[in-house]
Amino acid sequence: MNDGDIGGVIRALRKNLPAWGVPIVSHLAEERRDPFEILISTLLSLRTKDEVTAAATERLFRLADTPARMLGLSEAAIGKAIYPVGFYRNKARTIREICGELIRRFDARVPDDIDTLLTLRGVGRKTANLVVALGYGKPGMCVDTHVHRISNRLGYVATKTPEETEFALRAKLPRTYWADYNTLMVTFGRQVCRPVSPLCSRCPVFRHCDRKNVARSR
Repeated sequence: MNDGDIGGVIRALRKNLPAWGVPIVSHLAEERRDPFEILISTLLSLRTKDEVTAAATERLFRLADTPARMLGLSEAAIGKAIYPVGFYRNKARTIREICGELIRRFDARVPDDIDTLLTLRGVGRKTANLVVALGYGKPGMCVDTHVHRISNRLGYVATKTPEETEFALRAKLPRTYWADYNTLMVTFGRQVCRPVSPLCSRCPVFRHCDRKNVARSR
């Protein structure tokens, strides 16, 4: 695709977003913009379906909605609340450890910069970027498998890893599109631009797409 076409791609995806819905973490951010809840719900969402993440987040935050209160729960109690999210036992341990670090190092406040967030156990670049962007409204470029795949499939970037994609997008994607780029690409990737056999016949941005590495489509 021509780099200048990215604006048309973004506008087309924004137009379709209401019919597709938004990922649970983005939905929570729109409702409350609580950095702590965004941090925890993002951790819960890894390898977990949105509906499971939503229910687990609600159950957990009914029990504890601050780092101090969360630390007052046992690892078993957190695990019971978040089950059946993927790797729920490991995530329960990680949540308690993160809450302890937030209290000891940051006066119970979630950091608002990516580098500091990355020092927390279990927090990767995807999570750190989401917290900064959705929790604090700062520039963040969250890249997961959907963003990485679609950005390359379109021909907008040519990268081999999500981390390479993040920095390529930071270098060329206009900042006016950063805030909702992840939400748009994740939803688009789930509904239309799927990993295997994407629904190209229903794609609202087909005319812009290079269809890189698409062997079969519908």
